[in-house]
Amino acid sequence: MPDKFLEYQLELKKNNEPFAQAIVVRREGPSSSKAGDKAIVNKFGEIIGWIGGGCVKSIICKEAEDAMRTGKSRLVKIGKSISPSKQGGIMEYQRTCQSEGTVEIFVEPVLPEAHLLVIGKTAIAQALIRLSRVMGFRITTVAQDANLKTLEKVDELISEVSLANVTTSPSTFIVIATQGENDEKALEEALKQDRAYIGFIASKKKMASIRKYLHDAGFKQTEIDGIKSPAGIDINAKTPDEVAISILAEIIQLRNTLQLKSSFKKFEVPEGKEVNSSQYYINPVCGIPIDMNNPRHIIEYKEEKVYFCCDGCKEKFEKDPEKYIRNRAMGLAPEGM
Repeated sequence: MPDKFLEYQLELKKNNEPFAQAIVVRREGPSSSKAGDKAIVNKFGEIIGWIGGGCVKSIICKEAEDAMRTGKSRLVKIGKSISPSKQGGIMEYQRTCQSEGTVEIFVEPVLPEAHLLVIGKTAIAQALIRLSRVMGFRITTVAQDANLKTLEKVDELISEVSLANVTTSPSTFIVIATQGENDEKALEEALKQDRAYIGFIASKKKMASIRKYLHDAGFKQTEIDGIKSPAGIDINAKTPDEVAISILAEIIQLRNTLQLKSSFKKFEVPEGKEVNSSQYYINPVCGIPIDMNNPRHIIEYKEEKVYFCCDGCKEKFEKDPEKYIRNRAMGLAPEGM
């Protein structure tokens, strides 16, 4: 198990995929897990490893997804004797079923490195690549006829001005340092991608001409206005290294301000891949998230399917369904929250 667990972590990191790791840090019996048990929750909501079954598994999958979305770790406490207190960084779930044990699990998101996409092979592009490596960015370089002698030590090298085979995300920062070579094509390619930022190294006169070109090419004005040109923070930069520093500072400022490092959305399962992607329903009785693919009970009430984690919650709901539906509609917390 330890070797396979580590191998899976390394595989996810290599593929720049987000995941969350969970480890049992404390337990009081009876409990099916023990201190030190651990698991990984991937971007599809699959859990690999063991931290407990039933309610515990559903809760951890849900909290792992939220951890990846927010970029924030949390301690998850699950038990019958817990009195929810809404402490910062602590998520508490009070079980209303017959399970007597208590378990505490630390959930930590592991997110891909920030992605820098540099188009061009100019001196500024080379300086930006060199400096961004020190800051831990994953680097993709796109330049006509580029090679590793021209642009060394990058994670991905594309030798033509095309982003057709480049995967970007809302955490990708694109810098166009073409400086007269394929400027228009580079900007057209960049504007079609998911990204957090597009910086274009050019004079005001050049940018004015480019704006008109992009407008005539059919791009929306809001997209064109989102291009930062001249790129970088104004530090009166003169040399290529100074210009690169000003751009990198702007990117870091934006990343930290918007917390782009933690941007995450629930991934859809690609066609042909067999994955039981979890979808959650909050049990109206106890507040515990239920994996809709694997509930203990489902009943239909007023043309709505209601999902339950155990016999006790189902029985309580059936005694007074209107109370639980009304409380949920009013935004009142379930009994276990």
